[in-house]
Amino acid sequence: MITDKLIERIKQLDNPTVAGIDTSFDYLPEDMKSGVCDFAGAAKAVLAFNKEIIDNICDIVPCVKVQIAYYEMYGLEGMNTFLQTLQYAAQKGMLVMTDAKRNDIGATAECYAKAYLGETAVGKKSYTAFDSDFLTVNGYLGSDGIKPFLGWMQKRDKGIFALVKTSNKSSGELQDLKLENGKTVYEYMGSLVEEWGKDSIGKYGYSAVGAVVGATHPEQARILRGEMPHTFFLIPGYGAQGGTADDLKVCFDKDGLGGIVNSSRGILCAYKQEKYKGLTFSAAARQACIDMKNDLNRAIKG
Repeated sequence: MITDKLIERIKQLDNPTVAGIDTSFDYLPEDMKSGVCDFAGAAKAVLAFNKEIIDNICDIVPCVKVQIAYYEMYGLEGMNTFLQTLQYAAQKGMLVMTDAKRNDIGATAECYAKAYLGETAVGKKSYTAFDSDFLTVNGYLGSDGIKPFLGWMQKRDKGIFALVKTSNKSSGELQDLKLENGKTVYEYMGSLVEEWGKDSIGKYGYSAVGAVVGATHPEQARILRGEMPHTFFLIPGYGAQGGTADDLKVCFDKDGLGGIVNSSRGILCAYKQEKYKGLTFSAAARQACIDMKNDLNRAIKG
């Protein structure tokens, strides 16, 4: 089962980190940007940057999360770089997540599910457009927008991470509202996620239906960890967004399992930080991943 594979890779590398390959052309070193004046050039440069990052972290980081918006803004050329980034990371032995927060109703959700987790038939053959191990989804449209993803998960051993308590500051405008039963909206969403995953629980006790739970809201994360014992957490908000390792340790169980922590700019742009001064962008990214691993393990296992 795909979540078991992720957990085993985390255990093998002793590293609950997912590297966010959310690459803006602006993040690249000046020599890689020089002379570029169109989408094709930007997409080519971003791909070269991504490949060098992946080459330097694939032996110490179990997974990458590729945020599709950073590629959509460069048009068709950007989307080709998105696809090649997914494929390259997979070739290097990393698990791959697409961060697209997809959802819609019925037939449209089915199309999204086919694009990232399933297959699309063309004539007598079927193809996968953007093959990913995991996809982020938005469950706030209700269960009919999630069922197509569940179907393809079961057919092709894939996983999803549904938004539950997001890391952005204004998430409480909706997610923290109280229902008549005294529970919050995010708690109720958490209960739906637990229900959606009940038929896909692996040997470590976690299902293939995970939850996005931000590191920037530790009290809410603590509540959710208690209410969602079978749900694996994808934890954004560490580093650039202000979440700390000590904040997010509540997302993990007594065995130090139960979640994977994302960092994007903190890895991609590490070479711009004073403490990594003098390192190449890829060497700085590697060192940032090592430092993050040590910080997380100190908090989670300490």
